[in-house]
Amino acid sequence: MAWLVWSPLVANLVLGLLGPWIARTLPPWAAARLVPIAMVVVALGTGTVLTTLGFLSFAQVPEVALLGSWSVGRLGHEQPWPVAAEAVAGICAAVLLAAGLNTTVRVVRDLVRAAGTARRLVPGPDGVVIVPDAIPDAYTLPALPGSPARVVVTSALLSALDGDERRVVFAHEAAHVSGRHHVYVQLAQLASAANPLLRPTAQAVWFAVERAADEAAAREVGSRHLVARALARAALAKAAALRVAGDTDDPGHGPTGVSPVSLAATDGQVAQRAAALLAPAPRPRRAIAVGLLLLTTITLVGASAAVDQLDDRLDQAAMPPACTVPNPPRGC
Repeated sequence: MAWLVWSPLVANLVLGLLGPWIARTLPPWAAARLVPIAMVVVALGTGTVLTTLGFLSFAQVPEVALLGSWSVGRLGHEQPWPVAAEAVAGICAAVLLAAGLNTTVRVVRDLVRAAGTARRLVPGPDGVVIVPDAIPDAYTLPALPGSPARVVVTSALLSALDGDERRVVFAHEAAHVSGRHHVYVQLAQLASAANPLLRPTAQAVWFAVERAADEAAAREVGSRHLVARALARAALAKAAALRVAGDTDDPGHGPTGVSPVSLAATDGQVAQRAAALLAPAPRPRRAIAVGLLLLTTITLVGASAAVDQLDDRLDQAAMPPACTVPNPPRGC
């Protein structure tokens, strides 16, 4: 079943085109978990296929073939793709791998920075850290080994909201902590770095994570309307404060000095999130979830088939030991 080898590339196109729609159609809690996992699998599967193609072209370099005891002629026999196309695939795989490693280093650096910030913050009796700041904001620093998670709220935000609205913000950020939402956001970031076609899907994952926290807050306080109102008021207060401060380039991840791995209630398409909260609660979308799981499974099978095919071709191209000596006998 040669078509399986190409299934990761097809899955990559499908998820690249339909991923944002899938992330917005699934219930938020499901989208926040299933889509990033599918992104990682598809990115790895695509990289595996590109790597196997690239290795086939690399193995046909005479010096490399000699090291591997492969026959260049046998490797090139009945080759489905030109060597140049396979070489381009290998170069793409190397570039995407470098981009993924660069993003991994950046994410680790941001996590270390977040851990350092969290250790310096002392929460109050309710577990919330209140910091003096003129910008209304609330955000979460994720839990890491050696450092606890922290929910941080600025004094300006507390002043802008009433008691019920504060409960909403606290519940929203607590949902980020309990759901370990930063893990899924980072997985989506890594997958999109290693596969640029998935970048729109990564943005949709961020939205799904915020929506999942919104829905959790609505269950906690018992009112979807209250959550929509609190988010809208918090976002408007923050926007007004930023205009007064003359800061039109706010990065959207809390006050200055806060790590980009933090998750903020006042950012992330608040208008769309409020509209979703004023609409009926999300319905299960089992068919879409099953389709996403099927896409992931096919990708895994296809990546495995690509590796098996590479192994078979290398085995078929292997030269007998007698042909690897400096002066091989006639017929090698």
